[in-house]
Amino acid sequence: MSDSPWEDLAARSNGLHVVDDFEAATYRLVVEQVLYHADRGSRVAYYVVERYERDIKDALKPLGVDIHVNRQLRYAYAIPRHGKSGNATTQQTVFALVLRMVYEDSAKLGDLTDDGEVICDLVELDEKYRLLTGRELPSKGELDSLIRHLRRWGIARLSTEQDDIGEEGLLDQPYAIVIRPAIVDILGETALQRLSQWHGKTLSEPDEGEAQEQTSNDGTEAA
Repeated sequence: MSDSPWEDLAARSNGLHVVDDFEAATYRLVVEQVLYHADRGSRVAYYVVERYERDIKDALKPLGVDIHVNRQLRYAYAIPRHGKSGNATTQQTVFALVLRMVYEDSAKLGDLTDDGEVICDLVELDEKYRLLTGRELPSKGELDSLIRHLRRWGIARLSTEQDDIGEEGLLDQPYAIVIRPAIVDILGETALQRLSQWHGKTLSEPDEGEAQEQTSNDGTEAA
């Protein structure tokens, strides 16, 4: 056996993969936290992790990182067991938790795309945000910034022309937010209880200590 687990895996792949494939896929999984088969740029990395899940899991275990693969919805995600408290603002955290609730409500109704995503237009988002937080939805500039952060965390993105957003395929809104299925894994059930902590509070600035909390040991540094 070689000193590198990737060399062993490359040898076992019978020429299908080289060491760089395993290194790149594992690095992306740890850095990006979620790899989706639905994302063209992540498809190869997802296949590597999906096929060699047990070996990659063993390789990352000493680093305190757990990996999981959802083969039904085809995504892989990494959860640090001993992650440091994140530096997310209260507004970022609350916005993520609101999307988590929207996802759960839609999932109960079976309102999911084939990739397990939930498409939420701005009208619905505004209503849910005010209902759950008692505050107005952030302005467009702030909203764009929030979505960029959530995209890096692998739990939401903006809709594109390729998204199936209804029978007519169009929205009256400038865009819709696509809530991605790994939000359930990154922000677990206990995370939803935290919404009440911010109800009625000013969300533009984090309260002392709140922005440094983790989401009830759900593994993400984002919230």
